[in-house]
Amino acid sequence: MDFSQYFDYAAATPLLPEAKTAMQPYLEADFYNASALYSGGRKNRMVLEAARHQIAQTVGAKPTEIIFTAGGTEANNIAIHGVMAAYPKAKILVSAIEHESVLEPAAQYDCRLIPVSANGIIDSQQLLSLITDEVVLVSIMYANNEVGSIQPLRDVSRLVQDIRVDRKKRSIQLPLYVHTDACQAGNYLDMQVARLGVDLLTINAGKVYGPKQSGALYVRSGVILQSLMQGGGQEWNLRSGTENIANIKGFENAWLAARGAHKEEFHRLSSLRDKAIHAFEQQIPGSVINGAKHQKRLANNIHLTVLGFDNERLLMELDEQGFQVATGSACSASNDEPSHVLKAMGLSDEAAQSSIRITLGRYTTEKSIENLIAAIKKLVA
Repeated sequence: MDFSQYFDYAAATPLLPEAKTAMQPYLEADFYNASALYSGGRKNRMVLEAARHQIAQTVGAKPTEIIFTAGGTEANNIAIHGVMAAYPKAKILVSAIEHESVLEPAAQYDCRLIPVSANGIIDSQQLLSLITDEVVLVSIMYANNEVGSIQPLRDVSRLVQDIRVDRKKRSIQLPLYVHTDACQAGNYLDMQVARLGVDLLTINAGKVYGPKQSGALYVRSGVILQSLMQGGGQEWNLRSGTENIANIKGFENAWLAARGAHKEEFHRLSSLRDKAIHAFEQQIPGSVINGAKHQKRLANNIHLTVLGFDNERLLMELDEQGFQVATGSACSASNDEPSHVLKAMGLSDEAAQSSIRITLGRYTTEKSIENLIAAIKKLVA
């Protein structure tokens, strides 16, 4: 298929052909329940644990620290609800630009938002002032799904570690965990949990050319989570339900491919992104690029405001020409409210509703970007 005019890779990625091939046997002949004791079940259990081992290895974790989930939303919910249910009187901090799958569960507890700069990046010292002795969890997404801003996770983790040491000196027993939604980061950024210093990390297969409704949550050994889903006790009793071996196999295949190519893709797409940003700024009067610059921005993200142009109308006009872009997070596309991410960054409602998100990916070329820029330039002329 031709994906040359597709520019919404932050919302969904096409399934990698190799991942589809890897999935096929488990959709047909090898359909067995991995908990079954006969040979077909035992074979699928081995496939499941081999995939867990491979994914754990790529993030520097133990296999026992990987929980397979039905995508990023479920992983985020397990992380937030799991910790907060275990410490119901504690507080949680989340950044103001989190995905709804973090914001909405966090809002059910004693939650405070961490503000961000106009570039969509948190201030570590401002975060420090918010972490009181009652805070048990800090959730900050690795890279934002709308504007592509990359958060200083290592700085956050070092800050949290200093607070843990101080709490121990003062005999405060409440733990302090760091969770990151890394759904958008898997194709481009370092995912080693030890270097990032995080306790919980969310991965989404549907963002790395794997099957939708598939993903994982890394949970560092020693982190206390309360089980939210009762049943057969699969996935260390944190995600009961028959494992989807086909999806897990597709996830494994796509994830290994993404990690193997992430440095090359980062450099390739960063170059295309920067050329496109320069072209927008030079060729479309009044256009503004939102978010951080260069190294603090995802390699594939361009977030553009063209004041005076309704973003939904522009999106539909581009769609009529075969180009697919987004107005923001696909998960809230039906919501008429301006993006909470852009409002947190200080954009007016008018600017937010004049903004589009363009995200590049595996099948994006310099020619396809040139065609998109020409189409937008013509529509706003």
